[in-house]
Amino acid sequence: MEREGILMDESVLVETGQSLEGHIEALRNAVNQSAGREFNLNSPKQLGEVLFDELKLVEKAKKTKTGQYATNEKVLASLAPKHPIVANILEYRQLAKLKSTYIDALPHSIDSASGRVHTHYGQVQTSTGRLSSNDPNLQNIPVRSKQGREIRKAFIARPGWKLLSADYSQIELRILAALTEDQGLLTAFRQGRDIHAATAAKIFDVALDEVTREQRSTAKMVNFGIPYGISAFGLAQRLGTVSRTEAQEIINNYFEQFPGIPGYMTRMQDRAKAQGYVETISGRRRHLRDINSSNGTIRAAAERNAINMPIQGTAADMIKIAMVNVQNALTEKQLNTRMLLQVHDELIFDLDPAEETIVRELVTEGMKDALDLKCPIEIDIGIGDNWLEAH
Repeated sequence: MEREGILMDESVLVETGQSLEGHIEALRNAVNQSAGREFNLNSPKQLGEVLFDELKLVEKAKKTKTGQYATNEKVLASLAPKHPIVANILEYRQLAKLKSTYIDALPHSIDSASGRVHTHYGQVQTSTGRLSSNDPNLQNIPVRSKQGREIRKAFIARPGWKLLSADYSQIELRILAALTEDQGLLTAFRQGRDIHAATAAKIFDVALDEVTREQRSTAKMVNFGIPYGISAFGLAQRLGTVSRTEAQEIINNYFEQFPGIPGYMTRMQDRAKAQGYVETISGRRRHLRDINSSNGTIRAAAERNAINMPIQGTAADMIKIAMVNVQNALTEKQLNTRMLLQVHDELIFDLDPAEETIVRELVTEGMKDALDLKCPIEIDIGIGDNWLEAH
């Protein structure tokens, strides 16, 4: 994959950059107008003075060790409901980072000899075992924002070819179902139900076809948060519409409806405390030195790792095994199609259009058969002229 690289259309980045610059300038003007004066948005010191000395958004603002006001993302997110200036500052930061990290930097990553971008993969940088992408990092391009999606349009197929994207569908939740053997989760996946709607129906005690959009959204937050040790406080903060007491009630209902999950969480923590490590389905271990720490905060972090490492780690193992399976099949059948990128749970290929049928089959088979799980695995495949179209 490092050797193959991926083709990039610089003109798409130039166009996206120009559009983004206009948006960034509009946000800068809006912030200055709200502040009543011009100041440097990129200066935490000046920003702190505007928010806390001049606009007085809170009475006792947090300060850093250097005595400046804290203006990190977490602080700003908590202030967002107090004044429209904060939402504009957060969006400004996001877009400015997107422009500097990707739109301005990616053209410099194009190799002069191949004309392609060649990322470097690290195999031992992450605690979960996932590959990390560096120089440039192609794994952190945001997919939820319109601007992030536009960047994906710049990654294109070879002339006359297509890009094929193969993505594990909700793989960590499926692994959670397999590890916990919770019958409610397993049944929902085996019946091909919308897992978040099915969860909402259970925890809010309503019929599946009566689940509201808000209830599904809450269930989705719970589904993704519970395996990582989310607290009632954390859930209430993320949802923003419920109290801590209501959030605790949602978590309690979730555990009652899916009893295999709290059982699994306790089992993993107890196992880690007894043997000092946890492991993935394929047997790869992560040692947790702090699992018996006398410091409650440090111990709690290790307990969360004991719960989520077998899930995240198994997902990491699965896609690595899948990559080997698929590459072996491509080589064995002497196909032209090439594997280009791995981005979290997704594999991207340069697809020879004449090979579409056979490549679809071998990619699906190689990914589904990576590990034998008690939960059905689904693969989403898309094809297009660029990464955005394919995904």
